[in-house]
Amino acid sequence: MQRLPGWIIVAYNFRHCNLNQMYLLPPDMRDWLPGNHFVWFIMEIVSSLDLSAFFRRYNPEGDGRPAYHPSMMTSLYFYSYCTGERSSRKIERLCMESVPFRIISGDQQPDHTTISRFRKKFAPELSALFLQVVNLCYESGLCNFKTVSVDGTKIQASASMAANRNESGLKKEIKKYFKEADEADAREDELYGPGRRGDELPPELSTRENRLRKIKEVQERLRTEKEEKVRSQEEKLNMRKAQEESTGKKKRGRKPRSVEAVEKEASENLKGNLTDPDSRIMKTCKGYIQGFNAQAAASEDQIILSAEITQECNDKNQLIPMLEKTKENLDAVDSDIEIGTLLADAGYFSKKNLESIKPEDPDLLVAVSKEWKTRSAQAQGDGNEIPEPLTPVSAMEYKLLTPKGKELYKKRSITIEPVFGHIKEVLRFGRFMRRGLEACRCEWKMVCTAHNLLKLWRYGIDKVHEKIRKSRAIVPAEKGETLALAV
Repeated sequence: MQRLPGWIIVAYNFRHCNLNQMYLLPPDMRDWLPGNHFVWFIMEIVSSLDLSAFFRRYNPEGDGRPAYHPSMMTSLYFYSYCTGERSSRKIERLCMESVPFRIISGDQQPDHTTISRFRKKFAPELSALFLQVVNLCYESGLCNFKTVSVDGTKIQASASMAANRNESGLKKEIKKYFKEADEADAREDELYGPGRRGDELPPELSTRENRLRKIKEVQERLRTEKEEKVRSQEEKLNMRKAQEESTGKKKRGRKPRSVEAVEKEASENLKGNLTDPDSRIMKTCKGYIQGFNAQAAASEDQIILSAEITQECNDKNQLIPMLEKTKENLDAVDSDIEIGTLLADAGYFSKKNLESIKPEDPDLLVAVSKEWKTRSAQAQGDGNEIPEPLTPVSAMEYKLLTPKGKELYKKRSITIEPVFGHIKEVLRFGRFMRRGLEACRCEWKMVCTAHNLLKLWRYGIDKVHEKIRKSRAIVPAEKGETLALAV
């Protein structure tokens, strides 16, 4: 047996350090970390969640090679996201090198393929745990619903802007594909002889066929968007013509562009990404990125209540959907929950949104202009004079100028902005690792779940532990075994 070098020094008063020393008793992993470490909290949280949806995806007969327990894999993902690690290869390495990861995995070392496949296979189940964690936050005494703030942030996709192509660029890609296919056929004819196929198609040719299919899908989407823009312009011109004919006078102002000009502009400017066709070019304060618009609604104590992503570059059409989703999530937690005031910045303002608010919806405070203009107006106005005429827009301006409106709207920036800062800086989430709208939506919910778990941890672990022990959910196995992790 190979002996490790040992450092035994007796001349000085040093601690004895001998790497060849063997354990008299087998080590206990519970002694590796203190009892109040974050890893025990994560494992206890997972043991309280309902994971029945995961078990339904496994073979109940127990045939085949044993799989890693879904409780262990879920704990592994929760702890990884909370510590800012999302790479399956890094998680694999940490399961060998990091004590908390070794404890979660039971000193097993799942490989990165298994870790990645679990995230891909159980993406809907993992994202569904978001609502269970929100429910746990509510039962533990968190979630102040006096105000709920909604906002969006741009997250970079797993794609490059250099992979964008307009309509003419896609045609060039298709020509390039056929040229590569012809060259591959010529090489095969030279290798096997004319009319002979060989064993099978080379892998690179199969890859090109998949690429051609993706190119055609992007091409079809751009064609649909172009036709929609042309149709919209035709309707605008027809409406203008009808108004001029009815009044007998030409409308003042700049004349609308022709349908041909709109069609030409759409062909040049509309682009699709070949790496992640679902992603879009998004404008940020630092320039343009290829990504998605991530939406979140947070309570006054910064618990994320709903999380979604959209392909739209601005937030104008997201106010009502985010409000409805937040109400749906809170209704699933407790039907008696009522939101006091919904806060949103000027990106969500539109007359249509104000008119879409129903009487049973919470009170709405949305800025009608940019943040600095709103603050300037609030500093100058006192909200004593009711504007005339009182339209939905003027009524909202008046509400923002009242003392109560000023006090409530100040909570928006100190509620939702730190949430995005924590996600991007502390959790190091500035780019999606998966591709496709649905896959990125699941990943965004996982990150928001990690944020809520850290809020639970900082809020008071003793209160959370007490609540979990009272309502612990244990799923029994076939032979009376306990599937929940014991802490």
